Amino acid sequence: MNKGLLSVDEALAQLLAGARPVAEIEEVPTLEATGRVLARAQRSAMDVPPMDNSAMDGYAIRLSEASKKLRISQKIMAGSVGKPLEPGTAARIFTGAPIPPGADAVVMQEETALEGELVSIKGKPKPGDWIRYVGSDVRKGGEILPAGKRLAPQDTGLAASVGIQALPVFRKVRLGLFFTGDELVMPGEPLPPGRIYNSNRFTLRGLAGVFGCETRDYGIVPDSLEATRDVLRRAARECDLIVTSGGVSVGEADYVKPAVEAEGELLMWKIAMKPGRPLAYGRVAGAAFIGLPGNPVSSFVTFLIFVRPYLLKTQGLTEVAARVVGARADFDWPKPDARREFLRVKWNAQGGLDLYPTQDSAVLTSTAWADGLVDNPAQHAIRKGDTVRFLPYSELYR
Repeated sequence: MNKGLLSVDEALAQLLAGARPVAEIEEVPTLEATGRVLARAQRSAMDVPPMDNSAMDGYAIRLSEASKKLRISQKIMAGSVGKPLEPGTAARIFTGAPIPPGADAVVMQEETALEGELVSIKGKPKPGDWIRYVGSDVRKGGEILPAGKRLAPQDTGLAASVGIQALPVFRKVRLGLFFTGDELVMPGEPLPPGRIYNSNRFTLRGLAGVFGCETRDYGIVPDSLEATRDVLRRAARECDLIVTSGGVSVGEADYVKPAVEAEGELLMWKIAMKPGRPLAYGRVAGAAFIGLPGNPVSSFVTFLIFVRPYLLKTQGLTEVAARVVGARADFDWPKPDARREFLRVKWNAQGGLDLYPTQDSAVLTSTAWADGLVDNPAQHAIRKGDTVRFLPYSELYR
C-alpha cells in the first residue's frame, strides 16, 4: 500500500467505530413505514392463513368419493363460510374460500367435467391438493420481521397480513449539508467567468434522500472562517451528521478545516483509493462530521463508500456492507493505479461490463452513464473476460 495512506478498509473501520446509532424510537402507521428501520423484532399474534382455504377455483371433495359423479351441494366464495360437506357431494369453491369440514382436497376446475348439477373428477387427486393449511405461511408467535431491517414494501405488507397497525422504527437520521466556495453558483443564476454550478449540492442531497435522511440543507456558505463556524455550530445543534464537499485542504480559502478544529475535533485522512484520496472525519459538539473531496466524482464515490455505511449504522441497520456481484469485464485495464480504484462501468447487452472511456474524477457524466462501480484492488490489471468485483447502484442505494 502507498506509504502514509490508509487503506479503504482501515478508514471505513475507524469511521464505523465512531458511528452512534440513534436511540429514539417512534411508532408510525404500518401504511407509512416503508423505508424506515425497524427498532424491535415483530412477531405474529395469529396464524396465516387463519383457516384452511382453497388455493384454486375448483371443487372441494372427499378423496374417497373422487371416482363418483358428485352433486354440487353448495358454492363457497372468498369471505364466506361453507357448511359441512355432505356425503356424495362436492362444493364449488373459489380461491381463498375456507375449506368446508369433511373435504380433504380441492380439484381445480380444469380437471373436472360438468353434467348439469353433477361434477366428475379427472385424474387422481391426492390428499391436501390445492389446500392452504392454517399457519402454512406464518405461525402464531413466530418472528416475521427482525430488528434492524429497513422495511421494504413487502415487509409492511407482511406486517399488515398479521394485523399489525403500527410499527416501532428509529427516528430518521438528521443529515446536514453545506457547501463552501465563492465560485459556486446555483442553476438559474448568471454564470460569470470563473464560476461553476454547484452540482455536488444536488448529488449529495439526492443521495441523502435515497437513504431516507431528514436533510437540513444549509446551502452555499461564503468563504470566511466566521461564516463557516456559524453554520457548523447551527448544524451541530440540529443534526446527527454534517457532510461537506471540498474546503478541507490547507489552501488560503479553505475554511472548513480550521472551522471544524475551532468548534470541535478533526482527523484528516489520505486514503489509498481513486477517486477520492482526501477525507476528513471529526465531531462538532454532538454531531459527527465527514468532509468529502470537492471533485464531483470523488464526492459521489466517497459518499457511497464511506458516508453510506456510516449512515446505515447510525440509522440502526445491522447489515451495512453493500453486496458485491461477480461480473465479466468486457474491457482491458492494463495500467492500474497503485491505489484501490472504483471504476465507472455499465452493463452491456451481452451481460458483461463496459468501461466509461475516461475515469477522470471531474467527469460527472461517467456516474450518470454507469450502472455501478468496479472495486478494483491496487495494482491489479484487468483483462477482457476477467471476473471483477462489481458494486451495482442497485446495491449501493440501499
